[in-house]
Amino acid sequence: MQTLKSRLLYHVVKYQLAKLGRMNLSLPEYRMAREAAATRLFRMPTGVTVQAARLGACDGEWLHPGDRVGAGIVLYLHGGAYTGGSCITHRALAARLALAANSRLFHLGYRLAPEHPFPAALDDAVAAYAALGLAHPGTPIAISGDSAGAGLALSLAITLRDRGMTRPAALALMSPWTDLALSHGTHQTKAGVDPYFPSKERLTIAAAHYAGATALRHPLVSPHYADVHGLPPTLIHVGTLEALLDDSLLLGERMNAQGSSATVRQFAGMWHVWQTLHGRMREADESLEALGAFIGAHLGR
Repeated sequence: MQTLKSRLLYHVVKYQLAKLGRMNLSLPEYRMAREAAATRLFRMPTGVTVQAARLGACDGEWLHPGDRVGAGIVLYLHGGAYTGGSCITHRALAARLALAANSRLFHLGYRLAPEHPFPAALDDAVAAYAALGLAHPGTPIAISGDSAGAGLALSLAITLRDRGMTRPAALALMSPWTDLALSHGTHQTKAGVDPYFPSKERLTIAAAHYAGATALRHPLVSPHYADVHGLPPTLIHVGTLEALLDDSLLLGERMNAQGSSATVRQFAGMWHVWQTLHGRMREADESLEALGAFIGAHLGR
């Protein structure tokens, strides 16, 4: 049963995001506002150290949850509709996942659109995964992400498969954005209750920025249209109050139909990437613990 605290926080989040939307900020201003809010609102868990690093051509950071961690590595790709988000906005979320997985985690600061449209972010993710493999030969690597980052994680796994590269140990996805053409039913039917995407406008603009000259239904822009056979074991968490709900449900159906193992768990009353409120409500902690346990099991902790 949904907790009373999460019901109250839903309305707080919805109010604050609506207030931010009414400010009509430019994209640079919006990015700065989100970083300032994340620093103020999201709790960094204790016991996790942060080490700035560079992987491939991108800056990022290692998140170490103590000295006695498992042998595997998590590559984390943050959300932000491909046009925002950073290691700052998602540091606390990634750190909490590293703690739950008991694994070292590399948080990648991939390039953003519209300055760097597709395939820049995917190229960065492929290069980062390859660099991790070279630096840590034989070490299993899981890939995780939220929202656009989860969609990017899926495109990364598809690219690795098609290039014959080492398969990730697992995928752990939070509310993946898989259809940038926005053709699913919940893109409209859930808009009224989704605090992040009360209309399709923001997603439509972000999709155009990211795709650039590439078709929105290109299978690596929108992995909903990709062949999803031969992918690693996948766990997907999504809330029932999300415009992107169908992205998760249809992904799970398609993966299982094509022989990949995927489990989709819906969280009643939850909104887009509610896991950012870990430490404040049970549903966020429960999701991250389950995602972390899934990752840890496939990394052999």
